[in-house]
Amino acid sequence: MFRRVVLVSGLVLGSHAMHDTFAVIRWSAAGLTPAMASALWAESVAAEVLVFFVIGPALLARLRPAGVLSIAAMAGVVRWVVMASFTTPIALALVQPLHGLTFAALHLACMRLIPAVVPPHLAATAQATYALGAGVTSSLLTLASGWLYAALGARGFLVMALLCAVAPPLTRQLRPIETRSEG
Repeated sequence: MFRRVVLVSGLVLGSHAMHDTFAVIRWSAAGLTPAMASALWAESVAAEVLVFFVIGPALLARLRPAGVLSIAAMAGVVRWVVMASFTTPIALALVQPLHGLTFAALHLACMRLIPAVVPPHLAATAQATYALGAGVTSSLLTLASGWLYAALGARGFLVMALLCAVAPPLTRQLRPIETRSEG
């Protein structure tokens, strides 16, 4: 089950590679000013902080960790499809807060699931492996993003949406083990 947590997190967190590398380039090419791009970026960071400290704990209590992983992945699908399709400031401003789900909520859910699927004596190793898995996936997808953006332009974001779309079915097997983390 731990591998599944790492896989889901790698898919969703790795999908940020295209955004982190090419969003501002795309926005600039579409005529958005540096101030607009900065505001959009700040909006996503503010959403991340809000989820970490306010929304995330309630979301985990209501939807449980596997449900939050699934929601995070679906938010990624929406976010990347919009990024592939629109460059209007309003459309971008509507999806940038989804970063709170695609990053912060996903991370909080993983931190709840890891103790449920890993023996206590391997907890530190599991957290390091989780971080390494997300880092390696993000690095590889950053490299791939260069090729995708060169070949597909903004449609490369659809590949990131596809990565997120693969994740929700993978969370189903995590649902039965969630109760171990609550005991």
